[in-house]
Amino acid sequence: MKIWIDADACPRVIKEIVFRASERLQIPVDLVANKGLAKHETKLIRSIVVQDGFDVADDYIAEHAAPQDLVITADIPLAARVVAKGGVALDPRGELYSEENIGERLAMRDLMTELRSGGMALGGPAQFSLTDRQRFAASFDRLITKLHKGLRP
Repeated sequence: MKIWIDADACPRVIKEIVFRASERLQIPVDLVANKGLAKHETKLIRSIVVQDGFDVADDYIAEHAAPQDLVITADIPLAARVVAKGGVALDPRGELYSEENIGERLAMRDLMTELRSGGMALGGPAQFSLTDRQRFAASFDRLITKLHKGLRP
């Protein structure tokens, strides 16, 4: 089992929660981004820098993540690709992407993109909050415990 982080937009506090769990459970973590990432003092955490370009990091994760891995991403199309492969994806705000909810999430994302491009809606997601961090930590802890034992969520 491995944890993959779509690192370009993942909040630092989420990465820190994952790093602590990685050390505690001895689970490797791969951070994937198209820009340089901070070095880590442990062999469990690896930074992978891909070429700059639209969805290059997402493509790398989707290609390399295995069904028993956990992918942490706010990118709904990437999450859909992971779920379609039988993998597990978790939003940095603590929502588990599943076969049951990914279609709805993609449709809502597309609708909001269309509304924003037509000037009918403004802005994006709310600022990341303490409640988001707590929700992620609780969801991540439950999920990583199951996955580490070889169970599916």
